[in-house]
Amino acid sequence: MDTIASLFSFITTPVSWVIVQFHKLYGAMFGDDTGWAWGLSIVSLVVLIRICLIPLFVKQIKSTRNMQVLQPKMKAIQERYKNDKQRQSEEMMKLYKETGTNPLSSCLPILAQSPFFFALYHVLSAIASGKKIGAIDQSLLDSARQAHIFGAPLAAKFTDSADKVASLQASLTDVRVVTAIMIVMMSASQFFTQRQLMTKNVDLTVKTPYMQQQKMLMYIFPVIFAVMGINFPVGVLVYWLTTNVWTMGQQMYVINQNPTPGSKAQDQYLGRLLKSVTSHGEVRGRTRRNMIKRIVAKGPDRNDIERKFITGLAKLGLAAQEDGTVAKSDTAVAEAEGGGAQKRHQPKRQTKAKRQTGATTAGGAKDSDTADSAEPGSKTSLEKSDASQDDDKPKAAGKPASGSSRQAKSGQRKGPQRPKHPSKK
Repeated sequence: MDTIASLFSFITTPVSWVIVQFHKLYGAMFGDDTGWAWGLSIVSLVVLIRICLIPLFVKQIKSTRNMQVLQPKMKAIQERYKNDKQRQSEEMMKLYKETGTNPLSSCLPILAQSPFFFALYHVLSAIASGKKIGAIDQSLLDSARQAHIFGAPLAAKFTDSADKVASLQASLTDVRVVTAIMIVMMSASQFFTQRQLMTKNVDLTVKTPYMQQQKMLMYIFPVIFAVMGINFPVGVLVYWLTTNVWTMGQQMYVINQNPTPGSKAQDQYLGRLLKSVTSHGEVRGRTRRNMIKRIVAKGPDRNDIERKFITGLAKLGLAAQEDGTVAKSDTAVAEAEGGGAQKRHQPKRQTKAKRQTGATTAGGAKDSDTADSAEPGSKTSLEKSDASQDDDKPKAAGKPASGSSRQAKSGQRKGPQRPKHPSKK
């Protein structure tokens, strides 16, 4: 670790100078030799660095989301050119170029912090060894060696011997208890940050290898930090714990204000937005209007969560506008369904038994109506029927009776038949 830290010795002077300036501020408040003055100086250094890295963090978010969207296409390229690694790499680079995605952007904040992290480690190691470094002169060196955070010296490590800890005017038990608690807190914050990303801000409708990798890192990173943490001075543990807490809070803010489409966080965000519109009758806030703009611009490509939000607005008689506002509209329901015609409701298909029962009922009602209408003139009807049969006899004389019977039988309707009149038996 000391060898790696020495590689970033060029930045130790700026880092030590920043710490000294913050120490002057907090020393006037808490005392020059207190752990609060030196500990808050390190915390302030982290905050300053992370504020400067916010643009890189924004790029990291965009790159991570683009990588999630591109995972199905990347998998298709890998399967298509699995026997040609060179062509596979060319197609991957072409895909990155077309979509403006940089795979290394997700690592930019960590890479940018690395020089400051190792420079701080180099400064604290020099303090533990009693060496002047950068902007820290002998008086500041003596002050830093006397500073204790909850009984643990700023430059002490978990693996230090009892003699070395005694030279820093502390006990080995205090050092190990404080460092162990800080290591556990550092690993827990790292795990919670990664878990928050995986459970709330990932599109669960798309299962990709990228998600499996992130899930694996969620368990691997805390273990790595726990193993490395025993070799970190207390001051470096303060630095790393602060940056983990900052990352967790920063990510929580991004998830709540700008969630990934299709994720659980987006469902919760749009639910809150719908309640706000219901209460106030308008969209409040530029961030919320920008969210509605993106949803409207998607059109039919909206996911299920976004369609549910548009439908919720339609039930209130509102329609989302292109400028991110909402307005009353009589055709809001049609717009919520994509502007198309509503689906026709098909009648429920009946079973065969119900159809036959319905046909029997209808046939019986028809026969009853016919019998009632024919009752007053039944005699006339019989006479006409007999006459018509006598007229038809010469025409059917040349045909066999069995054939006529078969034709009549084949033409009969299935199901219950109309009973014959007694005079025709």
